[in-house]
Amino acid sequence: MGLGVVTRNQMARRAAEEIQNGMVVNLGIGIPSLVPNYLQKNMRVMFHAENGITGMGPSPADGEEDENLCNAGGYPVTLMSGGSYCDSAISFGMIRRGRVDMTILGSLQVSENGDLANWIVPGKKVPGMGGAMELAQKAKKVIVVMNHCDKHGNSKIVSSCSLPLTTKACVDLIVTELAVFKVTEKGLLLTELFAPFEIKNVINKTGCQFLISETVREIPY
Repeated sequence: MGLGVVTRNQMARRAAEEIQNGMVVNLGIGIPSLVPNYLQKNMRVMFHAENGITGMGPSPADGEEDENLCNAGGYPVTLMSGGSYCDSAISFGMIRRGRVDMTILGSLQVSENGDLANWIVPGKKVPGMGGAMELAQKAKKVIVVMNHCDKHGNSKIVSSCSLPLTTKACVDLIVTELAVFKVTEKGLLLTELFAPFEIKNVINKTGCQFLISETVREIPY
């Protein structure tokens, strides 16, 4: 089963369940950018971008983009009532002081103890680390939303990251198109499965051992 539009939205919907009222939440590009579409009604959340926006709104309608208003990935956004702009120094100051409650990021690899590698594949062009290092270290909760395997079929959940690390032992929760894992002191704990997958599917596609919760929630397709 490929990572189609429905599956991407399922993953974003699951990640949105972690957000609580009143939070300041930083979103990475890609699947994390879909998360605001699945917030509970009447929930007040301030979405933060490290280029200097707090209070991002949804993507603008075609033709209504503001060339001066974009997220950290360069994609056009809108501003919610009460939102504000600042320079990058203040924005990163917010992150480093622990003012961001949660960050939802993509990743290239995550290890069984929560190490994050999400900024570079050696030998490939890369625009830079951006805010990933600060966010991974200082956000109060770090959620990774990513494909379970790379384009070559290799697991992105591994016993030890082979790619350069962004930050050690920082990830709290992993959401893939197959399953949801919590990172615990004893290792990864599988807590949820996306239908129609079974635990054996996850075992076959995961590059490390993991624990299985006594009760595993099934998330409908």
